[in-house]
Amino acid sequence: MLNVNEYFAGKVKSIGFDSGSIGRQSIGVMDAGEYTFSTDKPEEMTVITGALRVLIPGAPDWQVFSSGETFFVPGHSEFNLQVAEPTSYLCKYLS
Repeated sequence: MLNVNEYFAGKVKSIGFDSGSIGRQSIGVMDAGEYTFSTDKPEEMTVITGALRVLIPGAPDWQVFSSGETFFVPGHSEFNLQVAEPTSYLCKYLS
């Protein structure tokens, strides 16, 4: 089943789904802006188009991830994003 999610007054939208072979995932788009997200489980984030400037918990500096690049976020944490232009992503929820 698909779950449609909307955050930050509609500036971030995603469709969540469960792939039996891979597990729970979501794919979405972020409009330009600054966002803080919380995690329950560890997450693997892959940028599909655009770029994300990310402050990962425990990292000393912001890092930029562009199309095709992946980063990991620990479970039970918060991470900050800065988005300069609309950017699409794939998020895998790890166990």
